[in-house]
Amino acid sequence: MDYLQALGVYGEMLQMYLERVRQLVNSSCQDLEAWQIIAGTLSSTLLAVWIKGQLFQRESLTLRIKKQCFRLIRKIPFVGASIQTQLNKALDDMSVSLCTLKDGMTYIRSLPAHGLSQGQVLDAIKQYDALGEVQWEKGKVSGAVYSGDAKLTNLLVKVYGDFAWSNPLHPDIFPGVRKMEAEVVRMTCTLFHGGPSSCGTVTSGGTESILMACKAYRDMAYERGVKHPEILAPVSVHAAFDKAAHYFGMKLVHIPLDKETMKVDVKAMKRAISRNTAMLVCSAPQFPHGVIDPIQEVAQLAVKYNLPFHVDACLGGFLIVFMDKAGYPLAPFDFRVKGVTSISADTHKYGFAPKGSSVILYSDQMYRHYQYFVAPDWQGGIYASPSVAGSRPGGIIAACWATMMHMGEDGYVESTGKIVQTARFIEAECREVDGLFVFGQPEVSVVALGSTVFDIFRLSNALTAKGWNLNTLQFPSSIHICVTLLHTQPDVAQQFVRDVADLVAVIMRNPQEKTTGMGAIYGMAQSIPDRSMVTEISCGFLDCLYSTEAPVPTAAPEKNHMNGSSKPH
Repeated sequence: MDYLQALGVYGEMLQMYLERVRQLVNSSCQDLEAWQIIAGTLSSTLLAVWIKGQLFQRESLTLRIKKQCFRLIRKIPFVGASIQTQLNKALDDMSVSLCTLKDGMTYIRSLPAHGLSQGQVLDAIKQYDALGEVQWEKGKVSGAVYSGDAKLTNLLVKVYGDFAWSNPLHPDIFPGVRKMEAEVVRMTCTLFHGGPSSCGTVTSGGTESILMACKAYRDMAYERGVKHPEILAPVSVHAAFDKAAHYFGMKLVHIPLDKETMKVDVKAMKRAISRNTAMLVCSAPQFPHGVIDPIQEVAQLAVKYNLPFHVDACLGGFLIVFMDKAGYPLAPFDFRVKGVTSISADTHKYGFAPKGSSVILYSDQMYRHYQYFVAPDWQGGIYASPSVAGSRPGGIIAACWATMMHMGEDGYVESTGKIVQTARFIEAECREVDGLFVFGQPEVSVVALGSTVFDIFRLSNALTAKGWNLNTLQFPSSIHICVTLLHTQPDVAQQFVRDVADLVAVIMRNPQEKTTGMGAIYGMAQSIPDRSMVTEISCGFLDCLYSTEAPVPTAAPEKNHMNGSSKPH
């Protein structure tokens, strides 16, 4: 009874306040004409809509204000011209390093008037092959080439040749390719402990696998009424998620890492969940530091809030599924974990298939249906495709199938044991080097190195001079080696740690010395507040990849940023 009386009192008080508000509004408007009230209401409504549009965008208001400030600064004539001069110099230097040919070589810019014989073509191919000077065959490269076995290469060339003209877009014409793709997906589902309803598709690589998962969950979010879908992912997650957000009109919300473990902060991810959240993401392992995120903890969030949860295992997927049998057990990371709804895994990395093959898996066919694209009213007939591409190379699928069948479980377990053992040897040895530290607790194949004593990019430069080709990372500055089968060759890992120890010892004689060369450029790039300049240099790098012109350095820019254009390269 007391509860009802209290409710009655609160109701009377609310009614009294509403009456006061009504009187206040009426008294304020009593001297206004009808058109003024209407105009004021319309104006305030439009203002509210504009403010909402400014606040709720894919990029934060702070970032957009910062970008606009930098644009204005670059429109100042002497400032813009000076900046553009430096950018052009960097682009010219890049062009010289990327596009320089060996003596006597030129670019082909038009078709030969008469076709070359097969012998002539093969002779020309040898010249192109000789352009590369990095000795990846000797295990000098981080990642990139994951097997390199000559016998496997011969098998892949033969299988690809047999299916070079096949296309999964026409399953009626190439039923063998359809069968092989279905079997690749099913075998991979089995490896990740998928149930009877698990499914997936073969894609062209990890990026497309990630794109497909994001597209599926975006469409699911749209169906729930979400207008601005968000991806919640660690800052260490692969940049393909940035690409997916950009392509599909989503917002990527980066979740910070624990500074000690380099794993995603689960509490921060929980705080970031909102009605706009379309999916949660973790990595197994992540690319920069080789650390596996706390998948079981994030999966609990996914279950609690009824959200899709994607595990990106593109890099190490075909290692982690075999690590238990190789003697390196891991905590559950796949469909055994309730809440995991999709997994991406690259067959063309530690699956040792040729480049251009990956798999996106779902725990249930319901999710895969959101990935599909169907155009039912096209004049050319009903068009349906499972992924981004329409026509796809059946030869790649056949070669992927052949690789998995040739390797078998025993072959993968053996290679996994070698790779993980080598990575842990490198990790243990590097931890003993004075001045170095290893990020987190790498569990798979990546070992990331940093230093609080000297600029780590000095070590990167020195290793490059020794013939090593490592990955350079930023935020924080670090380098990593991604161990492959090539590093398990006799004395490769041992030589690497010897070189690291020797070079660090030299660097420690003068730890404060500044970095030069590419290391200095990479370090400087992190400190540039205007990230559009970094983007511009990156676009210049991509332009260089398609250049068929001899690099000609320029002393000054042809145009400055006052007109929004820069000199093309």
